[in-house]
Amino acid sequence: MQLSPSILAADFSKLGDQVAEAESAGVQRLHVDVMDGHFVPNLSMGPVVVEGLRPRTRLLIEVHLMVEEPAKFAAAFIAKGADLVIVHHEVLPDARPILADIKQRGKKAGLAINPSTPVEALVPYLPLLDLALCMTVVPGFGGQPFMPESLVRIARLRQLIEQHNPKCDLEVDGGIDAGTAPGAIAAGAKVLVVGTGIFRHPLGVTAAIRELQRIG
Repeated sequence: MQLSPSILAADFSKLGDQVAEAESAGVQRLHVDVMDGHFVPNLSMGPVVVEGLRPRTRLLIEVHLMVEEPAKFAAAFIAKGADLVIVHHEVLPDARPILADIKQRGKKAGLAINPSTPVEALVPYLPLLDLALCMTVVPGFGGQPFMPESLVRIARLRQLIEQHNPKCDLEVDGGIDAGTAPGAIAAGAKVLVVGTGIFRHPLGVTAAIRELQRIG
């Protein structure tokens, strides 16, 4: 199990320090949520945030493009230091071109699906993916509760990954904390995106990560 703290939930006045603390506590990657105000209602960070983080951390930086036109954004984030770019199935009639472009730039490629999208929609792309992201909330807002019906979806996606590309990571994002992580892991998730459950934990970042590491 790997942890990917979502910096959307961080205190941006202390972002560098909080990322350093998370790295010291043993997380393996960082999750950067990018929202365009169209695919999802909110707006969030741009490539400049990755540019600022890259010199501060050796962690893998994954950029989750919750945007209507991911091809307009992927190259800019890669240029600033992203290691993995995740795009959404729902905005792409065919994900192959952008997945190929990301890989041609020497980076890892991921594909995400919303809770309303059947996990089988990923089957044609699984051989091309480094990561499949199963959203466990409706994307666009932090702090939402985990959708219990996601457990069946995670388990089914795990089966499909084992059939089509066992090297593909299975990531979950939304409402993950010490209470929901065990179920997600048992269903087959290998990478947990955790925002509020880490950066807004009452005992602090390190204590939150230690709690999750004991589960995994």
